[in-house]
Amino acid sequence: PPDSRHIDEEGVLIDNFLLVKTGTLQQAETRALLASGKYPCRNIDQNMADLAAQVAANATGVNELKRITIQFGLPVVHAYMGHVQDNAEESVRRVLDVLTDSAFTYPLDSGAQIKVKITVDKTARKAVIDFAGTSDQDPLNYNAPLSICRAVVLYVFRTLVGADIPMNEGCLKPLDVRVPKGSMINPEYPAAVISGNTEVSQAITDTLYGALGIIAGSQGTMNNFVYGNEIYQNYETICGGTGAGDGFDGASAVHSHMTNTRMTDPEVLETRFPVRVEEFSIRKGSGGSGRYSGGNGIVRKLKFLEEMTVTVLSSHRIIPPHGTAGGSPGKTGENEVLRANGTLERLQGNDSTQMQPGDTFIMRTPGGGGFGA
Repeated sequence: PPDSRHIDEEGVLIDNFLLVKTGTLQQAETRALLASGKYPCRNIDQNMADLAAQVAANATGVNELKRITIQFGLPVVHAYMGHVQDNAEESVRRVLDVLTDSAFTYPLDSGAQIKVKITVDKTARKAVIDFAGTSDQDPLNYNAPLSICRAVVLYVFRTLVGADIPMNEGCLKPLDVRVPKGSMINPEYPAAVISGNTEVSQAITDTLYGALGIIAGSQGTMNNFVYGNEIYQNYETICGGTGAGDGFDGASAVHSHMTNTRMTDPEVLETRFPVRVEEFSIRKGSGGSGRYSGGNGIVRKLKFLEEMTVTVLSSHRIIPPHGTAGGSPGKTGENEVLRANGTLERLQGNDSTQMQPGDTFIMRTPGGGGFGA
């Protein structure tokens, strides 16, 4: 929900639960867990199928690891595990060799901010990534657990490595990541965190890139769009524009950074749900101008043929994605409802409304910032 204030409002909390015992998925215990709490899971059969698939995939990995251990011996496998991490560590140290100290403050639509200061020790070939000054945890749900913040740091510095290396913990060894407790990127129980993996993660990403100064702000949101009733439920994350950089324009109508989902084909969507895709087009002119232009967002219009509840969780509806090195910001996003009687209603970034047959939901996603004057 866009207005959750306590983690218990966000579904079933899984805390230190034994999912697999002696190689067997604990069906009864897991079903009981998913059916517990004030807001139990709505489709437990589907949840169990997803978990079974993940357990099977993990078992496949375990079997492969056993196979190569038998074939090559445990010391060799351990050695290569070390080589992979050592290579990642050295690759990030080479990045730090050419970086300088920097800082950036990233304002959010809510009035909160994420701050970062990057201090590079050239002699030790290490860096401190300090988020001191970031706003306190949000009373609503714009909070990201510490693991998400660390994952974003890992992602950003991995993208700076030119070589094709596997993502692994070695990338973080030269980085001292400091995140204040009780902040919106290291909240304490019982903070709501539903926006953490979708919205706050994107904000942390653009904060780090802003400090590094190598790419302008991207759309900075996943444009979460959820609709349904007692029969139907669907969840979309919607693409937008990416920021431009030194030597390249931003991309239009793509997912970026922390989101990488694919849209359901209109023919499939309209077959499974009582909706009609009226428009899905590039939002021309929404990318920021500059020596290199930011990518454009999109326009998506969905007409509802039955009564449903719509919930939207989105960012950059007030503050535009920033430009870099003199480039202009991208356009902010917009959420609207065109009622069947012709009335146009503007929704907030985080909002919910009831749709009647004939009503059309309209989303215009943000464009990326421009780079260079």
